[in-house]
Amino acid sequence: MPTDRPPTIDPVAAARWHSAAPAASPWLHEEVGRRMQDRLQWIRQAPQSWCDWEAVRGGLQAHALVAARYPKARSIIHEPVAARAQAARDALAQPWWSRRRWSGASPEFCLPEPASVQMLWANMALHTAADPQALIGQWHRALAVDGYLMFSCLGPDTLREIHRLYADLGWPAAGHAFTDMHDWGDMLVQAGFAEPVMDMERITLTFASPERLVQELRELGCNLHPGRHAALRGRRWREHFHAALSERLADPDHGGQLALTFEIIYGHAFKPAPRLRVGESSAISLQDMRAMLRKPGERK
Repeated sequence: MPTDRPPTIDPVAAARWHSAAPAASPWLHEEVGRRMQDRLQWIRQAPQSWCDWEAVRGGLQAHALVAARYPKARSIIHEPVAARAQAARDALAQPWWSRRRWSGASPEFCLPEPASVQMLWANMALHTAADPQALIGQWHRALAVDGYLMFSCLGPDTLREIHRLYADLGWPAAGHAFTDMHDWGDMLVQAGFAEPVMDMERITLTFASPERLVQELRELGCNLHPGRHAALRGRRWREHFHAALSERLADPDHGGQLALTFEIIYGHAFKPAPRLRVGESSAISLQDMRAMLRKPGERK
């Protein structure tokens, strides 16, 4: 990618959405989290501690699946927005009589300390970040050496039917462009990760009516393109939009229901031991020095 920032994301709109996004776990996010959780069966080393980055939007049911897979691991939830942090506390609170409450198995709510977790779990968060390289850097800092990142996000083919409809009607862009998985791999390497593994799949969702389709899209996100409609549209525009959806998205293979494509990208990468750059004058942190001196396979 030519810059660290996606060219079609308005950073002000992205920040506004991040603060105002509903304190709920969309169905699609839960489904993607369930599928990503299934990929953990290929990870041999169970983490001693792990962080769920923005668990509410990522999916609280998915969080529970990961927690059940690693019942002995310390879990941390990073929720920077107060309303969603409270929603997570309420949803995951253990009753006073629960054994888990007194065994220390309840999640901690905080920003993880540098190099403090062996797994960072980030489900469906990256595609709305105005500065994804900075976000990936935060994940890298939170991971201990030999720790690994598991993430998912939307890919370029997402909502291709609506993008095509907007283009044919001469309307501004229906949404910002989503990043290709190969570019995500390059950004992971640039941030210091090693051995990135990327794959993708397409999921088709069907809806009985335009109203239900629009409701689902509002729960998933919003248009962050800087060239989006500059003003509110009226009832006539909405009626025109719904009619166009009914006409263009009806799929005979799905009983005439309205079909939308979502491309899901999954990513996995390790944090290797840091390499010291040799020069006339070199500086390295005590934390990185300890990591380099640690024997292969030795844990913190």
